[in-house]
Amino acid sequence: MHMKFDVAIVGSGLAGLSVALHLAQQRKVVIISKRALRDGASDWAQGGIAAVLDSHDSHDQHVRDTLVAGAGLCDESATRFIVSQGREAIEWLISQGVPFTRDSEAELGFHLTREGGHSQRRIIHAADATGHAVQVTLEEQVRRHPNITLLEQHIAIDLITSDKLGIHNGAPHCYGLYVQDVNSHQVLTIAADQTVLATGGAGKVYLYTTNPDTATGDGIAMAWRAGCRVANMEYIQFHPTCLYHPYAKSFLITEAVRGEGGLLKLPATAGAAAGQRFMPTHDERGELAPRDIVARAIDYEMKKRGLDYVDLDISHQPPEFLREHFPTIYARCLELGIDISKQPIPIVPATHYTCGGIVTDLNGRTDIHGLYAVGETAYTGLHGANRLASNSLLECVVLGRAAATDIERHAKHALPALPAWDESRVTDADEEVVITQNWDELRRAMWSFVGIVRTTKRLERAQHRIALLKEEIDEYYTNFRITRDLLELRNLVEVASLIVSSALSRRESRGLHYSLDFPDTLPKALPTVLAPVRKLPPRR
Repeated sequence: MHMKFDVAIVGSGLAGLSVALHLAQQRKVVIISKRALRDGASDWAQGGIAAVLDSHDSHDQHVRDTLVAGAGLCDESATRFIVSQGREAIEWLISQGVPFTRDSEAELGFHLTREGGHSQRRIIHAADATGHAVQVTLEEQVRRHPNITLLEQHIAIDLITSDKLGIHNGAPHCYGLYVQDVNSHQVLTIAADQTVLATGGAGKVYLYTTNPDTATGDGIAMAWRAGCRVANMEYIQFHPTCLYHPYAKSFLITEAVRGEGGLLKLPATAGAAAGQRFMPTHDERGELAPRDIVARAIDYEMKKRGLDYVDLDISHQPPEFLREHFPTIYARCLELGIDISKQPIPIVPATHYTCGGIVTDLNGRTDIHGLYAVGETAYTGLHGANRLASNSLLECVVLGRAAATDIERHAKHALPALPAWDESRVTDADEEVVITQNWDELRRAMWSFVGIVRTTKRLERAQHRIALLKEEIDEYYTNFRITRDLLELRNLVEVASLIVSSALSRRESRGLHYSLDFPDTLPKALPTVLAPVRKLPPRR
């Protein structure tokens, strides 16, 4: 089956929906979502969106905080561009109807909170479920727009480029992609003048993550296979505070809990040291230090004392304050028997954000004409060696609009004939155990060998195991009909390989990448940029 659109957007988080809504008045748009529209990481975002919205704050302060958190690796021009667009981005979301938490005494009329690494209160939020509020609002707009087609339960397979079509008259072009209907297993050929990758990050490459099941690095892997550069893949952010509980899967405790006075303490299992704060011994900013420092401090204390978790205590705040500011966390913890107004929250670090990604410019353009990338799947240079809290949703809105504006500048053009998906040489898999076994082995290897603290020996072990897994998965992909699990596993192993290659090439410790073999920071900060070898089919 063939379909044709002006713009194909892969991913339905804030970045993808922002692009779609900015384009829909002028273009026919399709949004491809491998599950339901709201099943991505944007819907899970608790804290809020960072922007300069108060006269006591300034763009320079926001930029400085971002550069400090990024440990010298942020692109300052990209940072200034994104920060300078912050207020306009927030005003656009307000105009769409996003119900941010109000504060009659605030200048803009909305409550601003503060998170780790920020020197000012600049986080606008909708209680402690900002992402959900934004996604619900934008989804309503998207669903009723006549120029937007929604393909839910459809997973992207691969991009269709000029190289794959044997067209070699200059720089490579993207003409669309192959997509599988998850329910019917039918593969669609989607032609598009422009294709936008907004597929989010790759948290599921690790055993423990705050990310939803959709975070399998699909866009990064597809772009890499198509010939795009990727950068800073070694910078995987571990959120310091994920709920530790046997019956809670990937439940994040927002940064704002520490921003509102939450203290990290040693748990009862620490013996005589139980109840003691430990962050002041690791950093003068204490609990408000950037995430990489806090995550490493928790990891250090857990390993040093043989702990399974540490405590995050905000019980000194009144119950009505906690119910107002953190209703989702308060209710969820209470369901699990934890009253956060009376007792601390047990937490552990977990994989949270992919700071690197597909190399783009500030219009979202990649190395391939007609292909854009926005949001967590892209690398703009904003996040550097460590993402500053709540800058990610800001980047989604700002770069989403920038990409849409750039796409509008291009006239529609004729596309070459695109071949249908060929399944003539494959069969149905006789068993699925290869996929489940390899998925588990990959995530455990990444957690054990490519975690918060790394060594060259661990990374080399991971590289060896990933190479074997990749070979086995590629063989499976070649011989059997595709499924969503197989496609996600294929993408995850590709991304894992990129993370390890990037980590091995960085001979220093900086930001989120900490190596016991290279504990010092080099005097000059340079991004890690990987470029694929362009594989051209032979000329006929």
